[in-house]
Order: sequence, then C-alpha cells, then structure tokens
Amino acid sequence: MGLFDSLRRGVEQSAKNAVNRGIRQGVNNAVNGAVNSAAQGIQNAASNKVREISFQRLPQNLQELQAMPEASMTDPFAVAALVPAVLNVFHTNREECYRMLDFLNGPADLSGMDQQFIRDQSMDGRDYVARSYFKGATPDNNYTPTMPYTVTVMQNAYSKTGETYLQLWLYSGGADHPREVQLRQKPSTGQWFATGWRGLLSGIRVPKEADPWA
Repeated sequence: MGLFDSLRRGVEQSAKNAVNRGIRQGVNNAVNGAVNSAAQGIQNAASNKVREISFQRLPQNLQELQAMPEASMTDPFAVAALVPAVLNVFHTNREECYRMLDFLNGPADLSGMDQQFIRDQSMDGRDYVARSYFKGATPDNNYTPTMPYTVTVMQNAYSKTGETYLQLWLYSGGADHPREVQLRQKPSTGQWFATGWRGLLSGIRVPKEADPWA
C-alpha cells in the first residue's frame, strides 16, 4: 500500500471518528434537552394553582366590602377576585367603586389617573367587561353569570416576582387569555393589596346583543 493510500485511509478514519463523535454528542444533547424540558414542564405544572373564589352577593359600597370575610386581605387569591367584583359597581355608583378600589389598593392611594382610566375604559356602555370575570358569563348570554358569583384565579411558576410581590391571573369569558392582577404584601400585617389591575379593563368580545354580526 502506497503512502497516498495510507494518508487517504487515515483521513477517512479521522472523518468517521469525528462524525461518530458528533452523532453521539448530538444524541446526548437531544436527550439532555428533552429531559430538562420535561423536568421544567413538570416543575411549572406543579407550580400552577387554580382556585375559584365565590361570592353570594357583590358589595355595593365600602361598608359592605369591609364586612366581607375576604376583606381581611390575607388571601391574595380572594383579593384578586374582589377587583372585578368592585369594578362591577362602577356603572351604578362611581364614587363607591372608587372608594372600594382605594381600599383594595391599600397604602397605594387610588389616583385621579386611575379614576380617569376606569372612566375611559367604561365608555360606550361597556358594563359587561367586569361581569365577564364571573363564571358562566359569555358573549352568547350577554355576560350573564351563574350564581354564586365565581371568579377563577390562577397562579403559575412566574407569579412570584419578589418577597412581597405576586402576579395572579383571572379568567374572562370574553378573552382568549387570562388577565393579570398585581398584588403587594404589607409584611407588618401580612395583608395583600391589589396594586395593578388595569389589564382587567382591556377590551373583550362584545356581547351577542351588541354584535351586529351575531
């Protein structure tokens, strides 16, 4: 065998070895990736938590809100569920709606900008937006909830954003994705307050009775 043949076979063998190493590495990477992805999925699923918070009746003013057991503000899921319950009052009593939201905000006072935002988002008779967060309310039934008033609240793997901060999501019968409520805890009392809720007032599908294409 000539020198050229020896060199060629040496190059071929080196190439085969490199290919085999690449295949093994690729397989190992793929397996490790799949395992890690599955582990992350299991971890995320374990972190997900869905609760239904029910109210026999909705508060119509600050005094009624403060008399509710959920007004202890120690359960962040209940606090989040109270937000659409309070927003539902806007179209019948704006001032009481503002007072109740101010209570839910805790040390973070409800600002004039917050009030203006609610007014802007509630124009054109969109009183159904807050109702859409109650179970059973859909565009087809003009957002008529089933009784008792029930709000579905979700926590996931990304809800905890700090020692005293939490993001929870509320399901709406008129939206494709749940909407966020931001909460902050007051360590001295252990209470949770709803400091970010504007996303709940984003547009949703119009009720059937108001849809010209229905």
